Amino acid sequence: MSTPTNSYHLTADQQKFYHENGYLLGLPPIYTQAEMAKINAELPNLLALLKPGESSKDIREWHETSTYLYEIAMNPKILDLVEGILGANFYFWASNFFIKEPHNASTVGWHQDAYYWPMAPHNSVTVWLAFDDVDEVNGGMKLLPGSHRGGIIKHKRSTQTSSVLTLELEDGSDFKADNAVQFRLKAGECSLHDDRAIHGSPANPSDRRRAGLTIRYSGTNVKNDLAVNPNFKVYLCHGVDEFKLNPSGPIPTARYGRPNFKPVSNEEAGKG
Repeated sequence: MSTPTNSYHLTADQQKFYHENGYLLGLPPIYTQAEMAKINAELPNLLALLKPGESSKDIREWHETSTYLYEIAMNPKILDLVEGILGANFYFWASNFFIKEPHNASTVGWHQDAYYWPMAPHNSVTVWLAFDDVDEVNGGMKLLPGSHRGGIIKHKRSTQTSSVLTLELEDGSDFKADNAVQFRLKAGECSLHDDRAIHGSPANPSDRRRAGLTIRYSGTNVKNDLAVNPNFKVYLCHGVDEFKLNPSGPIPTARYGRPNFKPVSNEEAGKG
């Protein structure tokens, strides 16, 4: 691939690869090792706000009340990358931690993000920011290249699963897991993937934590169904919101905080 003038502005080759395959790796680091160490040092302050019975996966949409997360989502380097996919006008609307502690048996079953989201049209990008080095040893994500071009596949609801998601692709769905690409990221690096790309991750049997923050960005032409997710709020990242289809959220002022509402879960929003 050719080298861009600004390394956070995607080249035509990178854009082509993304649109054909539904993901992008090999991007320049968002944060240096020293910067990532400081971010990780603050994470316990957020985890301390969890209530009994909750886990890190319950830290959803806390960017609405935490400048700690809001500033990450609004990092200009990330926004430059996303602009290369969504164009000049886009917002962010979700953030969620996926932390697998060492020797954690939890998996994330094969799924498509778009199946869970009451949003249309499909014009969204997920940024997966690695808080730790992530690879096949500690449960790194896998994705099926080109699967975003096959439409939305029916998901099934399952209670007999180690997956943190209870909606997964139905057995017999026409995809081959052997074709999946293994994501490998260093702490401070990120990946991009399409909301329709089929992906998942195995358990973490290693001695290393595997932590990542997902941030969801959508073009301003994407509308959320407030009847399903009434607390949905958007934060304009770039350009102008010429459609004004969704309510805007207030910029947080506290360093750490949790919303005073419980975000709609993926299962509640899903159609399975």
